This record gives sequence, structure tokens and C-alpha cells, in this order.
Amino acid sequence: MKKLLVLPLLLLLGACGKKETAPAPATPAPPAADTFQLAKGADVSWITELESAGKRFYDAGGTQREGMALLKSLGMNTIRLRVWVNPAGGWNNKADVLAKAQRAKALGMRLMIDFHYSDSWADPGQQTKPVSWAALDFNGLRSALATHTTDVLATLQNAGITPEWVQVGNETNNGMLWPDGRASTNMSNFAQLVNSGYDAVKGVFPNAKVIVHLSNGSDNALYRWLFDGLLSNGARWDVIGLSLYPDINGWGNINVQALNNMNDMVTRYGKEVMVVEVGMPWDSPDRCGQFLADLIAKVRSVPNHKGLGVLYWEPETPPGWSGYTLGAFDNNGRPTIALNAFQ
Repeated sequence: MKKLLVLPLLLLLGACGKKETAPAPATPAPPAADTFQLAKGADVSWITELESAGKRFYDAGGTQREGMALLKSLGMNTIRLRVWVNPAGGWNNKADVLAKAQRAKALGMRLMIDFHYSDSWADPGQQTKPVSWAALDFNGLRSALATHTTDVLATLQNAGITPEWVQVGNETNNGMLWPDGRASTNMSNFAQLVNSGYDAVKGVFPNAKVIVHLSNGSDNALYRWLFDGLLSNGARWDVIGLSLYPDINGWGNINVQALNNMNDMVTRYGKEVMVVEVGMPWDSPDRCGQFLADLIAKVRSVPNHKGLGVLYWEPETPPGWSGYTLGAFDNNGRPTIALNAFQ
């Protein structure tokens, strides 16, 4: 029996005396690349109408430039375009929107589509139904809204254009498509209209982010009232959009209030936020530039990249065009120094 134990004993001794090599430490994986890019841009929906009226755009040296390309050279990467259903003159209808969107795509710019669901301006003071929808009952309104949304977006899709964001309604502080969708009298109806738009957007562009947009971006009470109401009525949205038009003296406090509001929206609803409209008098470019630089920094400071960007509303307009004086170009068709904030 002892002889039989010799070989196993030697094998055991050999194994015990063998020096094992420790495995090499694993190479840590590189951190994931941060691909977030703040949207910096402008709504330029007037641009084709301006060009038709003979307006031209020039850089600081006086060289004539195509308007969107000029804005891109100033640091902008995003274009926003409003959509009207059947507007007088055709401006901002489907064909006009497509023509402008094609220009933005050719420049490699990001795109936001802003449905007003009206034949003309929709804002806190007016949310007028398109004439062709005026006689529809509420179910008919929902259907017309969805069909219009799908039609415009499918037209863009067929042209190889993919918007990154789509607004369902413009400055809907008190809902849209009044009186049926007035939020203060029928929040449920407004929520259903939002969902009709949301579903239509996702049906064409599943990855597009749907925005519900209010004005007065520093008014936290307004935003809580509206979005609490939408939430309790089952509405769906991805991004909360804000407008901000402070005066030249009070912009500092307004920006602080807007940041507090944005942070609250992110915490309260778990949604992203975006300043989709800003403006300040064209003849106060120094203060406008300070306002913009501060606001861009504040949006960038929203935690976890939940602040998506800042868009100027119609900077390319000449002073007083259609009564608007909050652009950022001078009487010679050149950008003011306010737009340096986007670089």
C-alpha cells in the first residue's frame, strides 16, 4: 500500500510547490463619450417671405450671404419652423415649410417643427381653429389635428428630412383650438389633443421628441398648473418648451427665475426642457448678448443634460418687420453683436 501512495504523494508535492502566475489586471473600459450637443439656433420662419420682399442678409464685412448659412457661421446649429394649416398667401404652409427644411438639411442643421394648428398665429391670446376645421366636433378636431400632423411630417420624411423635435401647439398657456381645447375650461380635451399630436408625431418619426410649449418661461405657477393638469389627464410629452422675452433691464432676475422653473420641471415631471423662443430689442445688442450668454450657460447647467438648448425667435428680421423689433439684425441687414453669444 505504501508503494501505491508514492506517485500521488509526489504529484501532490509538485502541485504545492508550483508557483502560479497572477492574472494581469483588466484594462479599465474607457468612459463613454459624451455626445450631447446643446441646440443653439433660431426660428427663421419668415425667411422666404423676407427674401420674396427683396430683403437680403450680409455678414459683418458686408458680404451678402444666404440667411441660414450666415446664422450657422455665427455658431447656430438648429433651425425652427412654424406650420400653419391654410394661411393666406401660403407662407408657413406645407410647401413653404418643406422648402425651408430642405435648406436647413443641406446645411447640416438640426430641425424643430412647430405646429400652430391654426391658419395664422397661435399664442396665449389667440388659439383660433383653422377655417376648414371650424365646424368639426371634438372627435373631428382630434382627427384633423392628427391627419394634418401626419401629412406634414410624412412630406418631410419623403424628402429625407428628419426633425429632431416637434411642437404640438404653440405657446399653449391655456390650451389650443379654442373653445374646445381651452385648458382652463376643459383640461381633458386639451390633453386629448396633445395626445393626438403626440401619436401622430411618433407614427412618422418614433425618435422625434414631442414638445409642449408655453410662454412666460419664468412663471413657475403657470407651468405647474398646466403640466399638472395635463399629467392628471393622461397627456404624453417629452420636452417642456419655454418662451422668454425679458426687458433690457430685468433680464437677470428673469433668467434666474427661468432656471429655477426649468429645474423644477425636470424634477417634478422627469422631462427635458428647452428654451424654444427668446428675443430682446434689436437696438440693445450689448444687453441682449449678455442675456443670451447667461441664459445659454444656465440651460447648460440643468443637471444630466436635461436642458436641451436655446433658440432665438426670428433674429434675421429687419427692425420693424411686421411690427417686430426683437430681432438681432440691423437696418443694413447685418447681424448685431448680440448673436456672438451663440459662438
